[in-house]
Amino acid sequence: MRLRGQCYCGSVRFEAQGDPIVKGQCYCRECQYVAGGAPNNFVLMPADGFVFTAGDPKSFTRSDLEHPVTREFCPECGTHLATRLKVLPAVVVKVGVLVDPENFEPQIAIHVADKQPYHNIPAHLTQFERLPPM
Repeated sequence: MRLRGQCYCGSVRFEAQGDPIVKGQCYCRECQYVAGGAPNNFVLMPADGFVFTAGDPKSFTRSDLEHPVTREFCPECGTHLATRLKVLPAVVVKVGVLVDPENFEPQIAIHVADKQPYHNIPAHLTQFERLPPM
């Protein structure tokens, strides 16, 4: 599978190739911040198939967390594009930045312990209080 995406202003673009590891929704508090309060829809893709094809993203890693992730975003418009995990050779690609997001169908919901009362998890999704077993 080949995914293409870009930020809101088009300055930063990427391609992700390979078989998706998982498609899901994340309800963690950190994702709520970057998604404006909603769950974060994502596709977990192999890191070796992910490349920025235009522009240079900025990155941010929190220093106060035990297992922080690195979030990559456009330095011009601020669009959050991807997240990198230190514990897994994969890239979390944000569905909202995909050129063709209509093909997204989540399989799991993670970090549901952090969901808000107004979040509605689709009944068909397998739910995990935190992360699924690896």
